[in-house]
Amino acid sequence: MNISFIKIGVFILFISSISSSLLAQDFQGKAIYQTKTKVEMDLASSGIPADRVKQIEEMMKNQLEKTYELSFNKSESVYKQEEKLEQAGAGGFGGMRFMMMSGGASGVYYKNTQTKTASKENEFSGKNFLVKDALVIYDWKMEQESKMIGEYLCFKATTVIERQARPEFRFGRGNNNQTEDENTEPKMEQVIITAWYAMDIPVSHGPSDYWGLPGLILEINDGSTMMLCTKITINPKEKAVISEPKKGKEMNQKDYDAMVLEKTKEMRERFRNEREKSGGGTHMMRIGG
Repeated sequence: MNISFIKIGVFILFISSISSSLLAQDFQGKAIYQTKTKVEMDLASSGIPADRVKQIEEMMKNQLEKTYELSFNKSESVYKQEEKLEQAGAGGFGGMRFMMMSGGASGVYYKNTQTKTASKENEFSGKNFLVKDALVIYDWKMEQESKMIGEYLCFKATTVIERQARPEFRFGRGNNNQTEDENTEPKMEQVIITAWYAMDIPVSHGPSDYWGLPGLILEINDGSTMMLCTKITINPKEKAVISEPKKGKEMNQKDYDAMVLEKTKEMRERFRNEREKSGGGTHMMRIGG
């Protein structure tokens, strides 16, 4: 009789463990993030009329304020930009053409916190790439501060990263006043990253490259870019497909960054030559990583 009770107990524990595992696999959430990026631009010496300066600044604001969706389960997440209709004339203004260059993920960005790997779909220079590499490991420092973001109590964490310094762009008639030597190594800078995470959502995910805290990251600030979660849905009725992307030529992050740097230099030189022939008016920007 006692043996039967033991067998029943073991069976119940076995069923419970299976149920817990299935529930963990079933768990899913969706978070919406609004991002804002600041760009230093000196338009005072450009000779552009004040009303046009205002319109250019508004155009840049629209280009740099984006909405992203993060779908996640216990160990995987997919981060992608919400589709947005391009506004008429967004690519140029008054004979001035802005080329927005970015080496960041432009398609699906998949992260797996269990295997510590990531895959990004990138489109660059008209070609598709799949950047596969290990996740960046952040040395997070847990701070004492807390605050509410929506209905969630969030705790502060900080880390320091090193990245390529983002240049200050100056616009003038006939030249862009950038004197940096194209052959010099890019300048690096140390940046403090501030994150706010919610332990009530016990996953290690976050927007963009960020992850690794004991709760979903609801806000990130790196000084020039802020990512703020504006909406969270836990276990939505319609489950999202969370899977690793397959589209594009496969590269690791180091090789991809080197390729982007080389192609950007080529484009910059080509646009500089075009500008000299036409008397000015084309300015290229590289925003973010």
